[in-house]
Order: sequence, then C-alpha cells, then structure tokens
Amino acid sequence: MNQRYSCNTCKSADKLLEGYIAELPMETSHHRVEGQSTKCAFGLQGVCCRLCANGPCRVTPESPRGICGANADTIVVRNLLRAVASGSGCYIHVVENTARNVKNVAKTKGPIKGVSTLNRLAGLFGIEEEDIHKQAEAVADAVLQDLYLPEYEKMRLTEKLSYAPRYEKWKELGILPGGAKSEVFHGVVKCSTNLNSDPVNMLLDCLKLGISTGIYGLVLTNLLNDVVLGEPEIRLAPVGLRVIDPDYINIMITGHQHSMFTFLQDRLTDEDVKEKAKKAGAKGFKLVGCTCVGQDLQLRGAHYTEIFDGHAGNNYTSEAILATGGIDAVISEFNCTLPGIEPICDQLKIKQICIDNVAKKANAELKEFDFANRPAVTDQIIDQIVAAYQARRGSVPLNLFPEHGNADTLTGISEISLKKFFGGNWQPLIDQIVAGNIKGIAGVVGCSNLTAGGHDVLTVDLVRELIAKDILVLTAGCSSGGIENCGLMTPKAAQYAGPKLRAVCEKLGIPPVLNFGPCLAIGRLEIVATELAQALNVDLPQLPLVLSAAQWLEEQALADGCYGLALGLPLHLGLPPFVTGSKVAVQVLTEDMKGLTGGQVIINGDAKESAAILEQIILEKRQGLNI
Repeated sequence: MNQRYSCNTCKSADKLLEGYIAELPMETSHHRVEGQSTKCAFGLQGVCCRLCANGPCRVTPESPRGICGANADTIVVRNLLRAVASGSGCYIHVVENTARNVKNVAKTKGPIKGVSTLNRLAGLFGIEEEDIHKQAEAVADAVLQDLYLPEYEKMRLTEKLSYAPRYEKWKELGILPGGAKSEVFHGVVKCSTNLNSDPVNMLLDCLKLGISTGIYGLVLTNLLNDVVLGEPEIRLAPVGLRVIDPDYINIMITGHQHSMFTFLQDRLTDEDVKEKAKKAGAKGFKLVGCTCVGQDLQLRGAHYTEIFDGHAGNNYTSEAILATGGIDAVISEFNCTLPGIEPICDQLKIKQICIDNVAKKANAELKEFDFANRPAVTDQIIDQIVAAYQARRGSVPLNLFPEHGNADTLTGISEISLKKFFGGNWQPLIDQIVAGNIKGIAGVVGCSNLTAGGHDVLTVDLVRELIAKDILVLTAGCSSGGIENCGLMTPKAAQYAGPKLRAVCEKLGIPPVLNFGPCLAIGRLEIVATELAQALNVDLPQLPLVLSAAQWLEEQALADGCYGLALGLPLHLGLPPFVTGSKVAVQVLTEDMKGLTGGQVIINGDAKESAAILEQIILEKRQGLNI
C-alpha cells in the first residue's frame, strides 16, 4: 500500500467511510484538503478583481479602489452576480434538456409514466388536449418558449407556478424574470468590466436569477421528469457502498440529467443485452447511484427495481465508490463529477463515458446524447462497457465494503407521495405543528463540501441538533447522501429526535429526516411550503420554516440560495459566500433582505449555535401565527 495516502484525510461524519478512505492506496479529494488549507484572504472576501488587464486588483483598507476606481462593494457584488448567473445557467441547461426530451418522447409516442403530473401541468398552463402525447408536447413547448424569451419580455409561466403573494412581492420589487437564458446572458454582461457599479442593483439581479432558477431549473425539471420517468413512490431502499454487487457489470452514474440516460437504463434490461453480460461472465447490469442523479433514480427506484442497485453516496463519496474496484464504467452527464475520479478510473481500468459535452472529462470518451440516434449510440456504449468489464475483472483487485450504509433508508418522498401518506391533504401535518409536536420544519439542502468541518460533518451534526429540538428535517441534494449513509433516514432514527417528534415518527413509522432526493428537489420543498402557506392562508415568510445549505459548494448553490431569499425564507450557511469584503453586500443579505423579501442570510459554522438560531426563528414564526 502506498503510505503517502494513508493518513491526514479530512474528517467525515460517516466514520466508516472515513476509515475506508484513510486506508486507500490512491489519492482522493479527502487527502488533498490539507494541501489546500492555506486560503487567499482576498479571494475569501471576494475583493479580488481580474476582469481586465490592469488587474488583478486587490482591494484593502489602504488601497480601497482598483485602478479603474471600483470599490470593494462593486467588486464583491459583481463577482457574486457572475457566480449566480453561472449557477443559474447550469440549472437552465438541465431544464432545457429535460423539456426537449419530454417533447421528443411525446412526438415519438413514447411512454408517459406520470400522467397525473402531466395533467397537473397542463391544467396550470391552460392546455386543453385529450391526447396525452399532444398534451406532453404542448407542456414541453410552453416551457421552452419561456426559456427562449428575451430578457425584456417576462416569462409567462412564472405567475402560473408562483404563490400569489410572492408573485406580487416580486412584481413590486421589479424582479420578475424575463426569458431564463437571456437573464443569464444579461447577468454576465452586467458584471463585466466598467459596466454596473451599483451593488444593490446587482443584488436585485441575483434575486431575479434566483426566481427563474427556482421555478424553471428546480420545480419544472422535477415535474417534467415525473412525466416521463414516473412519479416517486415511498419505499425502503439500501444505501452506501453495500449496494455494489460484484456479480454484475456495474455502471456508476453522475450528474443531474436523469432523462438523458433513460433509454440506456431501459435497454440494459432487454434480454439480448442481458445475454451480452452473461456471455461476459456477469449476471447482468446494475446502475449504481452517485451524486444527485443517483438520488433522482433512487427517488423513482420503485419503477426500476431490476436495474437500480441503490444510491452509494454523494459527490465526495464518488472516489471511494470507484476505489472498491466493483465499478466497471462511469457515465456522466453533468456536474458533481469530480476531476479527481480520472486518475482512479485510469488506475482501475474503469471506462469513462460522457453523454453531454458540458461534462466532458479529460480522459473520457464523449458519446453525446442524441435523441434521434439513441438506439445506435446506446448499443455502442453497452458494447464498450462489456469490453471494459472483460478487460478489468480478474486483473483489478476488489476492495468492497459491504458493511457501509444501511438497508432501510426511506426514500421516494415528493410533494405528492408525502401528501398521499398524510391522507391526501396537509392537515395532519399542520395539526402536529399547531400542537407543538413538530415545532417547525427545516429544509437542509444542497451540497457537500470538505471544509465546513469535514465531509458532511456540519450537515449531519446540524441535523442531529435540529431533530433533537423536535424540528422535522426535509432534505434534498448531496447533503442527503451523507445524512442517509449516516443512518438518519431509517425509521429507527426516530430515537435521535426530541420526545415529541420521536412520538410522531414512531406512530407513523417514519424517520425524523425525510429525503426528497436530488438538489433539484429543492423545488419540491418549495411546493410543499407553498401548499402549507395556502392551507394556512399566510405568505411564505410567516411559516415556521427555515433553510440551511450548511455545506454549500458550487455556484448552483448560490443560485438556489437566491431563490430561497426571493421566497422570503431564512437561509443558514456554514461558510459565507465570498462577499465579506463588502459592507453593503453583508448588510443587504443579512439584514435589509428582511424588509425586501422577508428572507435573510445567517452565517454560522457551529452546529449547536446554528440549530439554536434556527429554532429561535421558528419560535418567533410560531408566535406570529399564534401557535
């Protein structure tokens, strides 16, 4: 074993995983943390500008302006807007591809697995079509038409998909978005060299991008996926490295675009394809979930029991999944696919294939998804994976970890399946909140990073603190992968909840942490929040509901956060975004936002302190509702 990598790994909330990674004979992200522990103070504060050849300019109290005259507020917020625009662009790319896939399925009379969701969208959009395929095509066209509008023309579906009091607030603030793709373009232009220098004006653009990100990139992506992939169904499922079965040809999937590989997913269960696996010495094929697309597949796993083995872990578990030696190929189609997997794939002879060129890895083969040519491309991919299996199995040692994870994580939760669980309406949940058995709800969402205490450390510790205070936790994103692998989504996790929440969970047979799946499912949490607000006849900021992206990572998370702020919700972050060098940005985000939308940003890296702050906000909201 190469001892260079056997120590100094970052901490993990998942102690079994931490020990496994510490003994790996290869380098992972967990080993590289120490080497990157010295951070640039200018970068952390966001006061470094490299937009023009005069730079990089670094603003300090002694040198408060760049060469062009831009001060810290301009530089910081300009950097933030550029990051939010980039993050929004990622989500808009996903919803655009998803809508195109729905349209193509409809045009080719393909399977529509979520008819009730299709009817729901058609009703919202005012589409009157009896034929479900024509209906699906019209729904997809409505979404695409909105995405392609110019920035100066307001998107037409925003009002139909928004909670009325929020829509009016956004209209009042002048932040109703135009065409989503044009808004990204507009944001990039606005923060370019020697253009906008008004930090408040640019922060409003961040909120506008947050709205289009949330409604289109989050809410609609989920619902469009439901139409063609099937609606989530609540069930118990295995998670962790235990899901890797060495008797099969295992394909790890990474990304966010489930609809892009569904033809492959279905093809792997055809008899002629299974026969190829058997001739190669395997029982068949299995998909192993990783990152958010694995969560999305787990969410709908009831529809895909033959092909889906389970969700193994989040972004910073992916290297360990590959290190088991039991993965034969990686198919990636979007982000959260770490560059660090590349040398591991080379070392273990794991085939890498990318099906969207935005996710092209340096040593992977690009097999772009093309709906018209999907049968031929899919068969090519399958043959390559079979060849990789034959070339590597027997020559690559297995380092499996069947003890990792658990066999009974509750999954398949959505705004629809959870409401059905409560009898078809939210009143039973509301009754528990009013009675104080559930003090409030915390949405713990987003990424995993390796710096806020370590891998999933702050996230898991915060969740433990919240449920101990009788606060029900709803999760979505890579954070879910860490929480579930630590056992907090099993029914027996009720023992970690406060006495009142524990009694509710044990009576219902549910855990105190409910998994809504991928980061895209933050949109599902918004639907739940909106329907609760409608039932109570209040606006969203009045709900005893808080958000935490304790270990946010990417620019997409910043766009998510802007959506949460636009909804008027308190948003906790374990690490500040790179804005602390601007007094204006800090003041607006942490204080002034309360008067604009009702939201606020809370920065705290301590789990106990953060939970206490969020609990106090929930108690204040309860008092405001007289409960």
